[in-house]
Amino acid sequence: MATNCFSPTSFMHFPSNNPKNSHKKLSPIHCSQSITSQSQSQKKHLLNLIADQERGLKTQSDPQKLSEIIQAIDELAIIGRDSVTTGSSLSATWRLLWTTEKEQLYIIKNVAPFFGTNAGDVLQVIDVEKRSLNNVITFPPDGVFFVRSTIEVASSQRVNFRFTSAVLRGKNWEFPLPPFGQGWFETVYLDDEIRVVKDIRQDYLIVERAPYTWKE
Repeated sequence: MATNCFSPTSFMHFPSNNPKNSHKKLSPIHCSQSITSQSQSQKKHLLNLIADQERGLKTQSDPQKLSEIIQAIDELAIIGRDSVTTGSSLSATWRLLWTTEKEQLYIIKNVAPFFGTNAGDVLQVIDVEKRSLNNVITFPPDGVFFVRSTIEVASSQRVNFRFTSAVLRGKNWEFPLPPFGQGWFETVYLDDEIRVVKDIRQDYLIVERAPYTWKE
């Protein structure tokens, strides 16, 4: 979705015979409002597409829906392509709305019965200053699986990560697992409500800011 905004000096190269119209499309305020309107409209469209997808479980068997969601993500990424998404606003407890990550979806679906419950919130807890990232899958009331990682900001939208440890924990027990990999992810869109991510394996992640802070 293209925006119809010009630089503040572009009118010097394209003079207008009508003074009333010469700056009609050039106002930075109007430009900002146009981009904001587009991003909010595209975000709403994306959220509507994933609303009934059970965090991605249903999408696994629906190629057409997957294609529609990825197209919506790509369009939102175009709007956010010049933004910096690796600053302090990246630090938060993020709650999963939708993903294509097969391992995560497998755990959501298949580990929950082990705890005799359904999977609860699936979280990504990021602290840019402390260079830490925790991927967390909860199994209320007492179960949790989480993977600890270190992170390093690589560019305006890319973050490198390295897994350091993993733990499967119940009420009175804990089972440590070895770390298993490294890579990068790019936050292609970020605002006060949601974050949209594409990673090294071409997987996608859509998360919202959780109303609480998760701590290990």
